[in-house]
Amino acid sequence: MTEVSKARPASTVVLLRDTATGMEVLMLKRNKALMFAGGLWVFPGGALESTDMTAAGGDLAVAARIAAAREAEEECGLRPDIDKMVQLSHWTTPVVEPKRFETWIFAAPIEVDSDVAIDGSEIHDFSWIGVAAAVAQHEAGELGMLPPTYITLLSLLRYSTTAEMRAGEREISPPYVFPVFTKAGGKMAVLFQGDVGYETGDGGMVGPQHRAIMQEKGWEYVYSDVGENYPPFVRT
Repeated sequence: MTEVSKARPASTVVLLRDTATGMEVLMLKRNKALMFAGGLWVFPGGALESTDMTAAGGDLAVAARIAAAREAEEECGLRPDIDKMVQLSHWTTPVVEPKRFETWIFAAPIEVDSDVAIDGSEIHDFSWIGVAAAVAQHEAGELGMLPPTYITLLSLLRYSTTAEMRAGEREISPPYVFPVFTKAGGKMAVLFQGDVGYETGDGGMVGPQHRAIMQEKGWEYVYSDVGENYPPFVRT
């Protein structure tokens, strides 16, 4: 049996700003030469460091916020206020991956006139883009991203402003997501709790579906006939 690598604590922050045409999100394009998510569009983030834990007095949840703010500043020159961050979710990398993380995903507002300064190393490009436009471009095959990024954007579609987002996300418990990689109908799929095939890893089973499926151009989130114990990640 292959040994499962331990998931390293990490955190990410979705930087959002209010504009006359709606809420925009900062997307960063990773260097295509990187082993993890090379060439894909992401939110700023990375692994927790010992200095984050020291600054947090050993409190892991606080350290995750500090790390997210630090990584954002390092990767794009913007440092969000940790007191204005709201937690959206927590994702743990599937066991089949050799490099694994348990990642806190936060969101935070940024002033509209803030200047972005990418590091030019891990990050090679950036874009301020409307949340709906980012989703549409991914589904059109123009913005490559991993399932957590895509589903996070979908979950933000219901908000028009950063104030709405902060208020709305504080009313719900952030989901703790532990995906299972598999195949469904010959396509790559990621199963979530509540899916009929989640426990066995069989994407071909008939029944409730809670999954992300890789279509020809991008990911598709599916939530169908799932019990109330497993609410959707994307709310309306």
